[in-house]
Amino acid sequence: MTGNKFIEAEGKTVKEAIKEALRQLQLPRKKVKVEVIFEEAKGLFGMPGAKLAKVRVSIIKDAKNT
Repeated sequence: MTGNKFIEAEGKTVKEAIKEALRQLQLPRKKVKVEVIFEEAKGLFGMPGAKLAKVRVSIIKDAKNT
């Protein structure tokens, strides 16, 4: 591993996927970079959850380690 740590997380919405990733990393939103891999897809009659949203969350490297 070269120091770039990231995880991928899924949720019913992009917001929920980000929240799950932050929970796993135990970091606040301002300390990570979020990349949306794909957004959730609506199901039959517009119901949510047919396809989960997926995000990749990377830790932002600080200029100084504190």
